[in-house]
Amino acid sequence: MIVISKTILNEFCDEYNAACTPLINWYNETKKSDWSHFLDLKKSFRSADYVGNDRYVFNIKGNDYRLIALIIFKTRTVFILFIGSHKEYDKINAAEVQYLKRKS
Repeated sequence: MIVISKTILNEFCDEYNAACTPLINWYNETKKSDWSHFLDLKKSFRSADYVGNDRYVFNIKGNDYRLIALIIFKTRTVFILFIGSHKEYDKINAAEVQYLKRKS
């Protein structure tokens, strides 16, 4: 899969060091994958959920953090739209979220 963009992961890791290793593991697993549909994705990430509008939620670091990605299976592209704590995730509509730049 093509993952856009690793910069988002790096920026989050700078702020939340404990999330860094799990996020890099997620990135590496996603990058090496070749998902054709949601069932393929579920083989890689059993806890992933489809939330609508081509958006998928991944639990990171034992569900301490959430990552929302827009996935276009036809073009093998994963757009990272959101990474945040569970509390931050609860404040957004995962099915409608656009890329949210983190507040410094």
